Amino acid sequence: MNRELAPYFTAAGILIFVAVFAQYLTPFDPFAQDLEGALAPPNSTNLLGTDRYGRDILSRVIMGAQTTLCASLILLAVISSVGSLIGAVCGYIGGRLDTVLMRLSDIFLAFPQMVFAIAAAGALGGGLFNAAAALAVIGWTKYARIARSLTLTIRSMPYFDAARISGGKPLTILRRHVLPNIAGPIFVTAALDIGTIIMELAGLSFLGLGAQPPTPEWGSMMNNGRSMLQTAPWVILAPGFAIFITVAVFNLLGDKLRDALDTRSEL
Repeated sequence: MNRELAPYFTAAGILIFVAVFAQYLTPFDPFAQDLEGALAPPNSTNLLGTDRYGRDILSRVIMGAQTTLCASLILLAVISSVGSLIGAVCGYIGGRLDTVLMRLSDIFLAFPQMVFAIAAAGALGGGLFNAAAALAVIGWTKYARIARSLTLTIRSMPYFDAARISGGKPLTILRRHVLPNIAGPIFVTAALDIGTIIMELAGLSFLGLGAQPPTPEWGSMMNNGRSMLQTAPWVILAPGFAIFITVAVFNLLGDKLRDALDTRSEL
């Protein structure tokens, strides 16, 4: 592994580890209420304090990593895979299918992504799944556009013509020659997109359109603590700082990956 990338992969790996094994890392039950200890400031027992119901904020932030980060990664895997496949097929086949799907993507791209997601999530109703579905409806278009552009470039390469002339089937050519060659730029785009998706999911939850209480989710936790910013700032600052750190780590990782791979020189 590139030495410059190692610290960023390590930091991202730690965050993913915390998200996957969150239930084993929480010092207290993130759902247990203790009204007598409500809104306790950070102390030796509750390192990040407690919320209005006396729940340990550190435990809820750790468990919130599982909700927020895992949901974001799953959503990213879906939209990047589906979008890339659609774009590759459109770039390879062309014709009416390409025209219809690309005009459909143009329609979705005409809407601001967050505004569309708010409208879609509001129509579908609250819940983390509905929020993710609302983002997925419009999120695939970016990857479809990138994959189609890269596929059109690959079609002009000599090895592509050789594969087609030698009798290669379309699915085989896509699997062996197109998808592996567009994977690098797609992976970099996905790495840069993780932070945006985390912010969007947290934003929908903050507006009450994502994860619903008592599920620990960083955006929902900030929403529940917004009225206590002056009296108990730790309630909203802890999940906000968790979002900041996570987004910063994945954005820096994406930037370093883009520099390391230098995808433009591959084509």
